[in-house]
Amino acid sequence: MLEHGAAPPAADPGRRPPRPSAGPLRRVLRRKPVELLVAESGQGEGGSLRRSLGMWQLTMISIGATLGTGIFVVLGEAVPKAGPAVMISFVLAGVTALFSALSYAELAGTIPVSGSSYSYTYATLGELVAWVCGWCLILEYGVSVAAVAVGWGQYLNELLDGTVGVTIPAALASPPGDGGVFNLPALLVVALCMAFLLGGARESARANAIMVGVKIVALLLFCAVAFTGIRAGNYAPFLPLGLGGVSAAGATLFFSYIGFDAASTAGEEAKDAKRDLPRAIMLSLLIVTALYVLVAAVAVGAMPWRSFKGSEAALARIMEDVTGQSFWAVLLAAGAVIAIASVVLTVLYGQTRILFAMARDGLVPKVFGTVHARTGVPRANTVLVSLFCGVLAAAIPLGQLADATSIGTLFAFALVNVAVIVLRRTRPEMHRTFRVPLAPLFPAVGFALCVYMMGSLSPITWAVFAGWMAIGLVIYFGYGMHRSRLARDARPAPADPQAPVEK
Repeated sequence: MLEHGAAPPAADPGRRPPRPSAGPLRRVLRRKPVELLVAESGQGEGGSLRRSLGMWQLTMISIGATLGTGIFVVLGEAVPKAGPAVMISFVLAGVTALFSALSYAELAGTIPVSGSSYSYTYATLGELVAWVCGWCLILEYGVSVAAVAVGWGQYLNELLDGTVGVTIPAALASPPGDGGVFNLPALLVVALCMAFLLGGARESARANAIMVGVKIVALLLFCAVAFTGIRAGNYAPFLPLGLGGVSAAGATLFFSYIGFDAASTAGEEAKDAKRDLPRAIMLSLLIVTALYVLVAAVAVGAMPWRSFKGSEAALARIMEDVTGQSFWAVLLAAGAVIAIASVVLTVLYGQTRILFAMARDGLVPKVFGTVHARTGVPRANTVLVSLFCGVLAAAIPLGQLADATSIGTLFAFALVNVAVIVLRRTRPEMHRTFRVPLAPLFPAVGFALCVYMMGSLSPITWAVFAGWMAIGLVIYFGYGMHRSRLARDARPAPADPQAPVEK
């Protein structure tokens, strides 16, 4: 109780002052100011992450999370939908990703924290939208780890067959629905990546940089060898399934661009996040898009498009058909095994950092926000996420996983484009190390393209997405809304029963 004329206690600059509890609508629309997000980035209740990554390492994280997925795994799913025009599908997906990448680059330089688009929407669109975005990111990152791990087993079998003449039995190399019982290789690659991540961010980044170099060399080698097998007739007819097929394949191939935003999940581990994150995001997307289009053009020219159906190890097969020797196919399979492992490693990294940010905000249990004192890694978070992704990869077919991941990613990207527009209007004075050109036009185009691509996905994918969102909303209203850190800060302090009563 203050005496007459006494000054009130100074407010803690790192926290919002308590305020009376608001109604349900205001609670779900409450926003976390940008300054508070940044201030809390090094003050988690379970510890803080360590800043140890430079621009080159951040770029390698984004390339590692992106490059390889579409070419090594999903190409066999996309070519039967578009034919030789799959090259246009890659460009369509790349342009869609580019507009969103511009928005990511601006927000990553303005709000350099671990939560990626989850944190961006928290600052601009409110807590409920942030939760929905974070829930989509769990679908994007967590499920894409499983989807990529499924394809890893296909190339591992190619490598084993070409080197030692044995393969993993189909029952243990494919999930139910794809002719198997349990995908053991998928579980194995997730476990190996988990072991790398538990060693620390810097150590994981070094391993990833090596793997990224290997897979770029492998893809360039494929282009050089398969170029000799190109037949002009394989490009005709160029649009056998029309523009609808191009659009459908583009929606599936958007899965191939998941990961360019992975650098934004390292906002609290970057040495100079405001300068390096925008550069890493844009540079990684340009490198990946150029390689995707080049490899796709060579692949469809070297093998008739109808032959891609059901082939998850298409590039290794093309190498063997063109050269007539298994050596090149084995070499490419070895590159693919390393490349896909790199994707699993970096996407798994991104998932753990997003959950770390959500745990710090109180929207998921604290166990996801606890950092190990020696390694600076959210250890329990990493183990739990890896177990979930490994079991999912071992039990669910690839095609269903890829499409489910694409719709979650597109939804999250759409929200990021909206967040740029909102923050430009509400906080025009903020310093931005990168600005989206022609805003709000480009963010609006990015939003429209994401919605268009979502509309190209199948009804069953939409049904899965609706079910996922329903589960997420139940968790938010039953847990996150009441345990949110903003909710705790907004509650008035309980009365002290020992305090004297004012008369």
